[in-house]
Amino acid sequence: MSDILAPGIFVRHPSQPDWGLGQVQSVVGQRVTVNFEHAGKLLINAAAISLNIVDPDEEG
Repeated sequence: MSDILAPGIFVRHPSQPDWGLGQVQSVVGQRVTVNFEHAGKLLINAAAISLNIVDPDEEG
């Protein structure tokens, strides 16, 4: 999954919907830094969590 992710892409964490929309800040190997609306900047292990890519224009 991390090979698809790139800085600027918007994502949601599948098991933490209350974190809100997140924007990928950086990708280094399987480590993805995401800035979430309600949780701030977090480091996600893409080997363990498959972030859901979203189009913010379709979010409504």
